[in-house]
Amino acid sequence: MAKKDTFRIVTRGQNGQLRIKDYDNAEPLLKMHIQVGVEDCSTDLALRGMPIFRGLIGPMPEGKNVIRYESPDVFESLTKEWSATKTKRRRRTAKPDHLTSDASADDASA
Repeated sequence: MAKKDTFRIVTRGQNGQLRIKDYDNAEPLLKMHIQVGVEDCSTDLALRGMPIFRGLIGPMPEGKNVIRYESPDVFESLTKEWSATKTKRRRRTAKPDHLTSDASADDASA
């Protein structure tokens, strides 16, 4: 399991653009934000025990070694963008003829 050692805070600046700031440890975050708990149920085991801050969404994994926190407005807008992207759907392919004819023969014998 890779050690997550970069704390990334993503907020929106006054001009509307995303602001991303990386920190080497949680100390600066603990000085800027109020810790309200610790992550204890993430499926990413490396996130368990990471701080939860009032006013930030996270922690969430980003890559192998980044712990990401987002402001609520960034989380909402990025989630809406993500959910609006169309995924390429695979169509079912027709069954091969030998499978189709076997099924017809089974139905006829029943």
